[in-house]
Amino acid sequence: MCGRSSLTKTEKEIEARFNATFYSDELERYNPLPNFNVAPTHMMPVITNMTPNKIDLYRWGLIPFWAKNEKVGYKMINARIETLLEKPAFKSAAKSRRCLVPMDGFYEWKREGKNKTPYRITMQDDSIFSAAGLWESWENHKGEEVFSFTIITQPPNRMMEGIHDRMPAILTKDQEQMWIDNNLSAEDAVSIIQPYPSDLMMAYRVDSRVGKVSENDADLIVPIDDTPELIQGSLF
Repeated sequence: MCGRSSLTKTEKEIEARFNATFYSDELERYNPLPNFNVAPTHMMPVITNMTPNKIDLYRWGLIPFWAKNEKVGYKMINARIETLLEKPAFKSAAKSRRCLVPMDGFYEWKREGKNKTPYRITMQDDSIFSAAGLWESWENHKGEEVFSFTIITQPPNRMMEGIHDRMPAILTKDQEQMWIDNNLSAEDAVSIIQPYPSDLMMAYRVDSRVGKVSENDADLIVPIDDTPELIQGSLF
């Protein structure tokens, strides 16, 4: 699964990367910026198939339109690529509500005996990338419209195999445009998702504080001093 990520770049860098813009009122709600420890329920930037030139702020944790309350979102932070077109909560969204989820890193915990060690996974050039996502609109008991998203996950590539058995469905820039293309069917959109090239990625150990949602500072993305070496795709 993918339950933690980071987006530490400025709004201008995010806008330039996706050729899309924030609305001023949404930038005011985007707090904190940067976010070193993105967690479920956080409001985060997404680029949807409906407004590809605009950066929206949606809640992490998909709330289907038929949900009785928002608690179901805690169970839907991820959608497995293998069953995406079968699950009722995701099948409809895969057809008409696809989005890009910007990040510049994500965290996974490697099991080592009885312990779990957190790693931050990034691009080797520390650039912004995106994961394939789905979005949904839901009306709460106050009649307010709540927009939410989930991150699609897939089996690990070669680099991630030694850390975790799942990873976000990271898209290339060409795939990004296809993923949010309204003319592409759900089946064709899902078929473009392939393991992201390992040689473009790297991973390193980080402070265990990242496991606490309340912790959110720049030290979280600093490599642990006793890390023997960075895990790089080129090493596999």
